[in-house]
Amino acid sequence: MVKKLLDPSRKVSQVHWGGGTPNSLPAGIISEIMELINNNFSFITRPEIAIECHPALLNKLYIKKLINAGFNRFSLGIQDFREDVLANVNRDAPEIPIDEIVSEIKSYEGTGINLDFIYGLPFQTIKTFSETIEKAVQLSPDRLVTFSYAHVPWIKKAQKILESKGLPEAKEKLGMFKAGYEILTANGYTPIGLDHYAKNDDELSIALKNRKLHRNFQGYCTRETTGQVYAFGATGISQLESIYAQNDKDPLKYSETINNGIFTTAKGYKVSRDEKIIRHVITEIMCNEYLSLQETGDIFKMPVEKIHRIIGYRKKEFEEFVKDGLLITDSDEIFRVTEKGRFFIRVIASKFDTQLKSETGRFSRSL
Repeated sequence: MVKKLLDPSRKVSQVHWGGGTPNSLPAGIISEIMELINNNFSFITRPEIAIECHPALLNKLYIKKLINAGFNRFSLGIQDFREDVLANVNRDAPEIPIDEIVSEIKSYEGTGINLDFIYGLPFQTIKTFSETIEKAVQLSPDRLVTFSYAHVPWIKKAQKILESKGLPEAKEKLGMFKAGYEILTANGYTPIGLDHYAKNDDELSIALKNRKLHRNFQGYCTRETTGQVYAFGATGISQLESIYAQNDKDPLKYSETINNGIFTTAKGYKVSRDEKIIRHVITEIMCNEYLSLQETGDIFKMPVEKIHRIIGYRKKEFEEFVKDGLLITDSDEIFRVTEKGRFFIRVIASKFDTQLKSETGRFSRSL
């Protein structure tokens, strides 16, 4: 259905299986779907074919089948190495040691590996989280993420039980973030955005150095591996140049509608020209820690003064960032985030968002 609407000369640069635990499916089903994609679309020379995996559902045979299906990047949702931490968040511990899983994946040439961790969970301390990250460094993944646990029980009611188990205080949580940052940067990893890290020779680190880092709903990427994102599956969000469109959230309704030859778009949003400019500005700051409004004007073919009006630029809003050593500005046209400023990058970026409204209780707070 989607293929009929696309230019056949366009090539796929990235396939990403995520949004939950895709490796809970039998490997045979995943292979069939990958075969369907390969038979219907052409690919760039070195596409990224990635999958998010729950370590508890992996074994060597399953990994081999995914490799044979064309996967070349595995993202393991480890969260923490301690079994008591995993048990308290109702997450199964892997039956095969993580180091064996990582070693098996690395045995296939050209395969990348990401490790994902969460800090701010019950039973975690600065000491235990530091030990987790130090162990992760020994496994030498290509990329690593330290996600901050977002406590939003008003959205996810099951999280309420974690309050009784004792969530770390904000100061302790900040200490975990800082510990992870110091350990990783001291061991050859480049900070990417706020919570991602990549080896210094990884393509993401190189893209950041060249100010060509980008981001889509699947995470950080290079300009070569990003573009229009077409989402398949319940809740999936397609991310096009001028449109965002979300599929129906009910898996049964999604399947029934698709089987009847109808797209399941439940809601969508059309992006205006001004919103595209604001999106570009925020993306540049968040990804590359650098923004040139002159370059932005060149891209959108308009003078810097007009860009100022569209993003609602007020010099006074940025003076405190400059004073605190978080940001360097030049002639109201160039903005450089300092190393210290990286920790406040979401707050800095929010100053360029003219539509941002304070909605108490809807989102997790920026730390």
